[in-house]
Amino acid sequence: MFANYLIGLREGLEASLVVCILVAYLVKTGRRDALRPVWTGIAVAVLLALGFGCALTFGSRELTFEAQEGLGGSLSVLAVGLVTWMVFWMRRTARHLRSELHGKLDQALVMGTGALVLTAFLAVGREGLETALFVWASVRASGDGTHGPLIGVVLGLATAVLLGWLFYRGAIRVNLAKFFTWTGAMLVVVAAGVLAYGFHDLQEADVLPGLTRLAFDISGAIPPDSWYGTLLKGVFNFQPDPTVLQVTVWALYLVPVLLFFFAPVGFGRGSGTGRVRRTHERAAEEGAAEAGPGVSA
Repeated sequence: MFANYLIGLREGLEASLVVCILVAYLVKTGRRDALRPVWTGIAVAVLLALGFGCALTFGSRELTFEAQEGLGGSLSVLAVGLVTWMVFWMRRTARHLRSELHGKLDQALVMGTGALVLTAFLAVGREGLETALFVWASVRASGDGTHGPLIGVVLGLATAVLLGWLFYRGAIRVNLAKFFTWTGAMLVVVAAGVLAYGFHDLQEADVLPGLTRLAFDISGAIPPDSWYGTLLKGVFNFQPDPTVLQVTVWALYLVPVLLFFFAPVGFGRGSGTGRVRRTHERAAEEGAAEAGPGVSA
């Protein structure tokens, strides 16, 4: 449940910051008349994300077991790829986010209402679709027959919306540089588990070999139905009897991705730890400045 809460919080907060930047810019420039089409575009993007999630959830139930596993495994791999790209994209381009959104809004204001709706839809829609896909893959990977994973996602999204509103009102201060750094790293750990589970699905669908070749089996020491087994499953998508392919994929993804994630921006072009910290702080500060005085880097 915690892993899914983290996904909802991390992904939802990015979308909330985008909304805060859009709304704050229009309010501060005296264009409140443009708020309605912006909110319309945001609402359409949210509905599209919800519809996409429902289609994934209910549409796959009509498939055979092998088809379900093949679809689930393929989408899990795709979801991990998108989330990994998103984590690195936010790390590298957050400092330009505000000016980029402002530029698009200025162009849309000149073009008219339809352009405003489309701008808001595209700004939020991408985040929504990525979130829906990764949430679906994560809930499927950590699902234990209960509503716990889904509740965790909903609580995370609700927290993100609340934080976004508090940022806009200037009610709280949060160090976004540290927040996005550490939640991004934790999201990479969660993604590694989702990726390993996705490859296991592909093995069950007979797309990949090695389903019966286990790397180890510690089910006796960590029963899957125990409280600690459930905790490890919910947080890290831990499996006590993974296949050799699962462990290999998990390690080959997690180690290099975390190394690149914590490497200096630009991958080592003469920048030290202190410089990286300052760059990260400036990026978060500039990217979130328009969200309100409650945002801190």
